[in-house]
Amino acid sequence: MSNIYAVVLAGGRGERFWPLSRSNNPKQFLQLTSEKSMIKETVDRIMPMIPISNVVVVTSEDMKERMLSQIPGILPENILAEPKGKNTCMAVGYAAAYIHGIDPNAVMIVLSCDHLIRPAEKLLQVFKAAVKVAASGDYLITIGIVPSRAETGFGYIQVAELFNTVEGVDVYRVKTFKEKPSRIVAQEYYYDRQHLWNSGMFIWSVKSILKALGTYAPGINEYLKSLRKYLGTSKEEEHKREIYENVENISVDCAILERADNVLTIKSDFIWDDVGSWLALERFMERDRHNNVAVGKTHLEDSFETTVVNDDNDGIITTFGVSDLIIVKTNGIVMVAHKTRASDIKELVSRLSEIQEFREYL
Repeated sequence: MSNIYAVVLAGGRGERFWPLSRSNNPKQFLQLTSEKSMIKETVDRIMPMIPISNVVVVTSEDMKERMLSQIPGILPENILAEPKGKNTCMAVGYAAAYIHGIDPNAVMIVLSCDHLIRPAEKLLQVFKAAVKVAASGDYLITIGIVPSRAETGFGYIQVAELFNTVEGVDVYRVKTFKEKPSRIVAQEYYYDRQHLWNSGMFIWSVKSILKALGTYAPGINEYLKSLRKYLGTSKEEEHKREIYENVENISVDCAILERADNVLTIKSDFIWDDVGSWLALERFMERDRHNNVAVGKTHLEDSFETTVVNDDNDGIITTFGVSDLIIVKTNGIVMVAHKTRASDIKELVSRLSEIQEFREYL
């Protein structure tokens, strides 16, 4: 059996969770879905299957020390620090190049640090089946989630014929990948039962993903081959910075998965959520009879479909006669947004960063 490595992608800033997510305390360190930080919960979820020595985290340079304190027992050399974010294709490639230097025959499980998954046992069952398939041949395996609603915020995987059944888990060929749909199309996907949410979790051998990079992303692959020569040497950091200045910014989905003909998917029905914005809270936190979500010292009266988060130890947030709002109070910042603009909070943060006097709040 091949050695299995978990690769956790944890380089984002989580700007859609501003003001709780800040440059010095980004989303992966927040306790959004449990009493653990999101990065700790992600790593703990896979510990029954993968030893901590085989956990690799790809993050930004300024988060490396924080990751060490958040993940007890992780090897410092297994925290791969990117000089700048260049999307998931380069992050996955960097991890594959690093693991190839340790064990060229390894299988990688690629995870995001900001997912809600319950129960973990079902996920591990899927992973075990996927690892067997990945170790048996040249396959790129995705995890697809059976939709529980018509969702416009996720990409979709259209399922083709059954490929194999491994340990009771059905593995399908992939017909095509679909971008985030309109409301009407999402409704069609929900009812046709041929479309799955693209979870952003992947399983493949190191050899298979490096081969796919060579075929479908030759530019990135050349940079990675160059980087592999310097990994573990005194010139690694200098060379890595030069590469990250020039390498293409593209997702692994767009660069490889949407183009490859050896992509498989596992239809999964565990509870899964991409905790991508404040809207996610109403999907997994307790709501009152008016569908409000309230965290901290709050009082909501004649208010509907509103999410209120008071992260301050003192003070109160009260609402009266409002609906469809997101209200967050923390560390001298109060943000009020309409729910329809939740995904645009990232752009708000970008505009605030251009104003000198507001940068200290980001």
